[in-house]
Amino acid sequence: MLKKLDSFAGVAGPLVVVVMDGYGLPENAVGSAIAEARKPNLDRLFASSPHIRLRAHGTAVGMPSDDDMGNSEVGHNAIGAGQVYAQGAALVANAIAEGTIWAGQAWQEIVGAAQDGVLHFIGLFSDGNVHSHIDHLRAMVERAKAEGVKTVRIHALLDGRDVPETSALDYVLPFEAFLADISDAGFDARIASGGGRQNITMDRYDANWPMVERGWRTHVLGEGPQFASASAAVEALRVQYPGTIDQDLPPFVIAADGKPLGSIEDGDAVVFFNFRGDRALEITRAFVEADFDKFDRVRYPRVTYAGMLQYDGDLHLPERFLVPPPAIRDTSGEWFSKAGITQFACSETQKFGHVTYFWNGNRSGKFDGETYLEVPSDVVPFEQRPWMKAAEIADAMVAAIASGQYKVLRCNFANGDMVGHTGNFRAATMAVEAVDLALGRVLKAVEAAGGVALITADHGNADEMFELDKKSKQPARNADGSFKAKTAHTLNPVPLILFNASGDARLGLRQTADAGLSNIAATVANLLGFDKHPAWDESLLTLGE
Repeated sequence: MLKKLDSFAGVAGPLVVVVMDGYGLPENAVGSAIAEARKPNLDRLFASSPHIRLRAHGTAVGMPSDDDMGNSEVGHNAIGAGQVYAQGAALVANAIAEGTIWAGQAWQEIVGAAQDGVLHFIGLFSDGNVHSHIDHLRAMVERAKAEGVKTVRIHALLDGRDVPETSALDYVLPFEAFLADISDAGFDARIASGGGRQNITMDRYDANWPMVERGWRTHVLGEGPQFASASAAVEALRVQYPGTIDQDLPPFVIAADGKPLGSIEDGDAVVFFNFRGDRALEITRAFVEADFDKFDRVRYPRVTYAGMLQYDGDLHLPERFLVPPPAIRDTSGEWFSKAGITQFACSETQKFGHVTYFWNGNRSGKFDGETYLEVPSDVVPFEQRPWMKAAEIADAMVAAIASGQYKVLRCNFANGDMVGHTGNFRAATMAVEAVDLALGRVLKAVEAAGGVALITADHGNADEMFELDKKSKQPARNADGSFKAKTAHTLNPVPLILFNASGDARLGLRQTADAGLSNIAATVANLLGFDKHPAWDESLLTLGE
């Protein structure tokens, strides 16, 4: 059990943690939708409430280096667990560098199955290091050749989200050259299909199964517009769909003489090479579930399938995976449950898994005393409805706080991240404004209940909506004079604000050099009157005179 603090009995009212997804703190306001937005509630908080800055990227959230951006999954892992674990990118990079991935049973089964068939790799085709890394793919292609695989086909999901929005050819052209160089009379490796990550295959949280179906028809059945090469496809589709960024490009199939180069057949092997789980689960289900019913697969090839990691440990999806995921233990949700603390978690579909599954250390089931509420997301482009479901989440939080049933409550407002990814500056300012409005309502409920709220973010996004010139720090421009939109997460710190309506004026926050998302769990514990778990990083709470 968590030990009680001698110095502080804990706040009497509820404790609410609000995650404003994609809300970073940039060095300057240039290109910041957050700075441009009207946000009276947040402005008032920054003016009158204790607040500090938290690291939310790189090694602070378990990524390989501080050049790596954070993301919602690793951010919520760190917040919920109170600890930093080596995350997907680092785990895979280490397994490749040390050679343990090749010695694993899963890789040996994949290679064995591909000796008489085709080895297919499906995944995000970039070096964003959020869902995947193209260097991991390159290493697996090289190893497959070394182990006697004769045919490799790659199904490339174009990014433009974790990397510049129209950078696909920066990855496709060098990789086509690599494949041409490594191929010979005994080894044939080529890109077989592709499309934008927001158009096909990479849906999450059951939000848009038709998107996954388009991916299935493209990769597995070989259906779609045919081109001679992936680079030719990207170039032609940009002409056909002017202004469309990489993540939204429609699917394409590479063919010769009208026949697809890489449809997936019985006896083949398939590796989904994304290491992050949320956008890998649905296509994985389509490959591994015999009784799958989300769409008509037309045919169901019997393949040897593996994920880069296991994307859901509780559901064992997939059963075969190349690199074990981090074993996250002693999360705050688990230990608050053991202490008899009732907990409430809420978000809309787009981030529901983040305040539940990822928060609890990649665990699907609830802990005793937890209640979850999912607000179904709209299936429309986020820039067309930037307010998303902020109002409905606020409704649920206000009702849950007023009910008096829960001691600790948490929610995620997805707007700043999901709309930030579109690159639409005006929509992003509206997204921030919608969150500010919803936050004001939640804080009124906290105030009425005599509680405390911690307001933070999991990473930045809407804080930098334009690519900045490295020298001038001013927005970079396209050839036509327009600003180059930035759709990726940022490396900026995020806020931690303490809204205190408990009546105890002593409560404050301390800034430390290495303060990060993983310090939030211990801070929450202290506010509840408990000492932190020994595994958790230090609390940032201060008790003044």
